[in-house]
Amino acid sequence: MEPKQLHEKKWLVVYTRPRWEKKVDTLLKRQGIESYCPVRQVQSQWADRKKEVNLPIFNSYVFVRVNLREESMVLYCMGVMGYVYYMQRPAVVRDNVIEEIKRNLTLYKDLEVINLQDISVGDRVLVKQGAFADQPGQVVQIQGKNVLMIFDNIHCALVTRVPFQHIAINNLKQNNKNATK
Repeated sequence: MEPKQLHEKKWLVVYTRPRWEKKVDTLLKRQGIESYCPVRQVQSQWADRKKEVNLPIFNSYVFVRVNLREESMVLYCMGVMGYVYYMQRPAVVRDNVIEEIKRNLTLYKDLEVINLQDISVGDRVLVKQGAFADQPGQVVQIQGKNVLMIFDNIHCALVTRVPFQHIAINNLKQNNKNATK
């Protein structure tokens, strides 16, 4: 292996314990390893107060910029579960992708990652917040980050767009009702 390859740094992705992203980022930096945990600021509300908190954009993932020698050091960091692999090798993220993430976080404060694989047309859902909080309904169409749904407990067919993050999948409750009939 050429000496250049030994010292060449590249961005890799590590998988962390759940809710350890920021801790892992801090621990890696203390070890002198360049790491990046993209976060967004959100307002959390408790019963007695509201507070601005930084939440990771990617759950259980942290980016590390390492050379071949540092790759193994990362695995010994508390909270790191391992590298994310692509084609039997640690997945490499291009520098411009990391820069694009940083740029987008600066430009768009409400940026978030949403996993649309968890929801599909026909799913029974419950609205978590907003004008229709606690209303059950059925997904009719998925349009980007919004869900077109029908509410069936309002004594009329009301169709509305609800932001994806404001709904919870409710299929289990519907299946249990059908099982008892």
